[in-house]
Amino acid sequence: MATYEREMYVDASFEDVWKFHSQVSGLEALTPGWMGLSIREVRGPDGEPDPEVLEADAEIDMAIYPLGGPIATQSWTSVIAERSESEERGLFKDEMRGGPFARWTHVHQFRREGEGTRLRDTVHYELPKIGRISPLAVVGFEPMFRYRHRKTKELLEG
Repeated sequence: MATYEREMYVDASFEDVWKFHSQVSGLEALTPGWMGLSIREVRGPDGEPDPEVLEADAEIDMAIYPLGGPIATQSWTSVIAERSESEERGLFKDEMRGGPFARWTHVHQFRREGEGTRLRDTVHYELPKIGRISPLAVVGFEPMFRYRHRKTKELLEG
């Protein structure tokens, strides 16, 4: 399985960065517009609709309509497989349960660093052997995560 990693420092409090990434609105804000992300449904661990915080076992059903096209080219179900938080650190891991990759696990790590927060994304993935390939596989992870990190700084550093 391949691995992609990217790390950054955000000049914003650990609490603000953690809260932002713990909500589906954070995912929407950090997805480039050209991907045409549509959140179809969000369910909490007990099946409740639209939970405020994405806790362990929450599910997000999404579709991607690249470049504003009328037909979804990818459907994707992501499950929060793990979530932990302390005074100094936070971690959550989402896993693809249905979607364009053979395997996908995204580990989001947060660490208080001075007045700000160190953020690390680690993605373990395997491309499909056949079938549709995600736009991420075509464009590459680096532009996507560079965008996500730049947008995080823009939105949280004010």
